[in-house]
Order: sequence, then C-alpha cells, then structure tokens
Amino acid sequence: MKQQLIDNLKKYGQEHLLKFYDSLNDAEKADLTSELEKIDFANLDKLIKTYVMSKPEMSIPDDLTPAPYFPMNPETAEQQKLYAEAEAEGKKLIAAGKVGCLTVAGGQGTRLGFDGPKGTYPIGPVSNNSLFSFFANSIARLQEKYNVKLYWYVMTSLLNREATEKFFAENNNFGLEKDQIFFFSQGTMPAIDYNGKILMNSKSTMALSPDGHGGTLLALRKSGALDHMKANGIDYLSYFQVDNPLVPVINPLFIGLHALEKSEMSAVMLAKTNAFEKLGNFCISKGRLEIIEYSDLPEKLATMTDEKGKLKFIAGSPAIHVISRNFIEQLTASGNLSLPCHRADKKVPFIDENGNLITPDKPNAVKLETFIFDALPLASATMVLECDRVNVFAPTKNPTGVDSVESCRMMIMERDAKRLEAAGVKIPRNPDGTLNAKIEISPRAAFDEEDVKNYVKAKNITAIAAESENYLD
Repeated sequence: MKQQLIDNLKKYGQEHLLKFYDSLNDAEKADLTSELEKIDFANLDKLIKTYVMSKPEMSIPDDLTPAPYFPMNPETAEQQKLYAEAEAEGKKLIAAGKVGCLTVAGGQGTRLGFDGPKGTYPIGPVSNNSLFSFFANSIARLQEKYNVKLYWYVMTSLLNREATEKFFAENNNFGLEKDQIFFFSQGTMPAIDYNGKILMNSKSTMALSPDGHGGTLLALRKSGALDHMKANGIDYLSYFQVDNPLVPVINPLFIGLHALEKSEMSAVMLAKTNAFEKLGNFCISKGRLEIIEYSDLPEKLATMTDEKGKLKFIAGSPAIHVISRNFIEQLTASGNLSLPCHRADKKVPFIDENGNLITPDKPNAVKLETFIFDALPLASATMVLECDRVNVFAPTKNPTGVDSVESCRMMIMERDAKRLEAAGVKIPRNPDGTLNAKIEISPRAAFDEEDVKNYVKAKNITAIAAESENYLD
C-alpha cells in the first residue's frame, strides 16, 4: 500500500480502516486499496467537520422571493410568438441530434416491495411494461418522428449497474441499438459515525452509499459520458428520474426555450396543489434561482398568497431539467464538483473493532448526499417552464396511496384517455367522471397528441368499449 495513503489515513484520524489489512488476501487488499484511493480525504475531512461533527442549521435567505417562470400557456402575443419560435427551435435541435436523454436510475425497488432496479419495475397498467421500456419506446418513436439517432445516458448505482445492463440485454435494448445507450455509475460516499469515523461493512470494504443525484454531473465527466456527448454533437441533456413514466423524454418547447433564453440549466415547474405539497420550491435569492426544500420553507412563506388568493410560492419542482453540456464541463473541469451536502441520519450496518457485524436499531451514522438542483445558482442563466402535471408527472415511490404504483397507473390511463378524447374517440366514463375501461397507449405508437390523432385516424378508432382492456401499440 502506498505510504502517502497510509499517511493520509493517519493525518485525518481514519487509520482504523486498515485494522484488518494484514489478515486480507491479495484480492481483498487490492479492493480496499482501490476504495481508499478514490477518496479525497482532505475534502472529506472538511465535510465531516461541517456536516457530521456539527449539524448545520438551514438558514433561509432574507431576500427570498418566488421565482418567475414561463406559464404553461402563453399569456401575451409576445409570449405566443416566443413559444412558437421555441417549439420550432426545439424540434430543429432534436432533428439535428443536439439533444440527449439522461435518466437517473440508481434506485432499487425496495419501497415498492420489488427485488431489482427500480427501472425494471412493471408499471404499465395494461402492458405490464417496465419503467425503462416506457422511456426506450418514447426514444424509439422520437427517432422515427425526427429521423435521427438519439443517445440515452443511464446513470445507475454500483449496486444495480450489473442487473440494469442485464435487463437491457435480455430485452434486446428494447429495440434500440446497443451503442446509443451509455451506462455509467454515480459516485459513492462513505457513511460516517457520530465520532467522525468512516464505517466499514466488512474487513475489506467501507460502508458506501450513492452520493446523491448531484453526483450525476461529476459522474458524467469521470465516466467519459461528456466526451461521448461532445463526439456525437450533443449540446443539451434532457434530465429526468426513472420513477416517472409520464415525463416526455424530450420536450421540444422546453428544449427550445432553454436554447433561445441561452440558459445553462433549466427546470420544469408544477403549480403546487397546496402550500405544503412535497415538492421543492423555486425561489430567487441574490438574483439567482434556487430550490428550497418543502420541509425547509417557513410556513409564513409557504402559505403567502397574492391578491387573488393564489400561493406566491406556487412553483414546485418535479426534478425535470435541461442542462447544457458546456455548463457541466465548466462545473467539473477541475475533476471535482463543489455542491453543498445534505445530511441524512441513517441506520448503517457496520463491523466493530473485533470484526463483528453490527446491525443498529437506531440511527448511528450520517450519509452525505448532493442534489442536482443545487447547481442552479451556479448557472449564469436559468429558465423555468410551467407544465401540466397530468402530462409530465406520475412518480412511482410507494406501493399504494400518494405517489404510488396505483396512482401512477391511474394517471397513465387518464392521460391516454384524454389524448384519445381530444382525437375524437368516445371514452366510457362512470357518473363521477372516472374511467370505465383500462387504456394504455404505447409510447412507441404515440409520443404526443399529434401522434395520437394520426394513430386514431389510421386505425379508424371511434370509441372504446365500457369495461374493456385496451393496449394500443
């Protein structure tokens, strides 16, 4: 083992990580050394002092104001002209291959009672297709629509990387070419106990966990994804999370506005359903766009209304972004990315000084994460666009209830039913307005409302039968 590494461990009080080193075989020694060499101990020591040994208080800026945004529908003739130009520009950029898709897919399906990467979860209400399938089919349809080859960047965790790639292979990459899917893994951070010591979960491995979706930006550089984008002429990334099958993998209007406004990082906003909805709040402080988490925004601000009774802090974040490649390159040029950390107290299994595995029954350590929205204040220009949640947001976080598998499937069917109704198809509904049929349109068949109208016309669909089950592909 390199002497510099040993000296570093002693310098920062982490020499206990080598306690069992001499008892390890050569492969285990190599694994542990590799893990340790990836850690910037000087930076980690600062983080431990800031976020572990003390518990920083969340301070709300005195100058906090609601962030401005482009409304869902243009409100003036000038905006109408801008939106038309932006949509045309977005379509032009897509057709030129300037836009790539970026899916954050590091999570497991544990909370859903599912054993496997969350992206492999069968979410289709009729088809039972996986979350990954929804995105892949959308990309395939866009390629056909714009006669272009699109690239898809899929960020996994170290834990689910192998299973994710295996799932894609077993499904023949959902009809996409293998070389247009770029898998990469997010970084990790060690768990730290309340004495500032890094925990180990075996004699040869530290207790590591993903470093949060803020780590996406640095992982893009370290994995070679940024170089891959540049080589393939990609200037913009459409960013979304794997648990939201309603999200448009690329939104032409959103891309176009981002480009025309010369934004470096843009965001979709949803009008919050109530003052305390669990969405981050778009705010402005010191002239910069930032997101204040729902749990941190003071009640006084959260409930503030205008003269019409509308919430002032109405703009909530569903974690949908457009990010310019140049911006990511600038932020990560040094090989590091300085975003604020967020502390989470967790129960972390670890081995004690005798090498025995301990499973705690209460929080015993801190996990540090970075969030991608904390890059917003670092951008020289930003933009926020309001979207209709019915068309872009159906998170799959729980088995039942709010933001669940049940609610997501209902929202998919309702979105598709409304698209069919807009195309002139009669949809059976109960007296309370709910659907009286199961309906799902494959993203491969129709990406947007225009596609649905063309599909209905081509298939001569006039009505959906009551209590029927329909998969339109």
